[in-house]
Amino acid sequence: MSAALVIDGHPNPASLTASMARAYAEGHGDARVLALRDLEFDPILRYGYRARTPLEPDLIDAKVALHAATRIVVATPMWWASTPALLKGFFDRVLLPGHEYRYRQSGLPEGLLRGRRGRVLLLADTPWYGAIVPGTPAAAVLKRNILGFCGIRPVAVNRFLGVKGTDDERRRRWLERARSLGARDARVDAGTATPVPSWRPVAHVA
Repeated sequence: MSAALVIDGHPNPASLTASMARAYAEGHGDARVLALRDLEFDPILRYGYRARTPLEPDLIDAKVALHAATRIVVATPMWWASTPALLKGFFDRVLLPGHEYRYRQSGLPEGLLRGRRGRVLLLADTPWYGAIVPGTPAAAVLKRNILGFCGIRPVAVNRFLGVKGTDDERRRRWLERARSLGARDARVDAGTATPVPSWRPVAHVA
């Protein structure tokens, strides 16, 4: 299994986000890109947590990849201060109680993806000066409330702002930055043992 799992949350394969995800994986050298747009699954958690919706084969494969990786990377644009519905729906369906997190008897949450590092590659049309006051809420949610909640720590965040006004040269530099981040993470990840999975597909299917 790949040491790094790069989750590409953009619906468009021709997007800069998709290119950044691929560039990071190229730099890492031992990474798998999981392009959510290519998966077949219902992104709606139709019963909430009252009843468990059976996992589609693509989601079972994604969960296996999550638990097999030592690093989880999320590449996504920021839309309306959040992430695309595709990425949110993926997290709703894949990150489940008893699999990726649980609550102790004390009521406190416990992440079951401990031992894995994380990184967020966040792209937005918002210029850097326009993000000073509101910040980048999507980055905070991904870092703390999703990846961190599931035990993935530390989570580094790299923001690429002002996408709409970029020219080819700046985009080239950003892609090189993504490759260098991948290479740097590969050096950190080298020799890191894969954490023991807290979920196995056989147990869920049974």
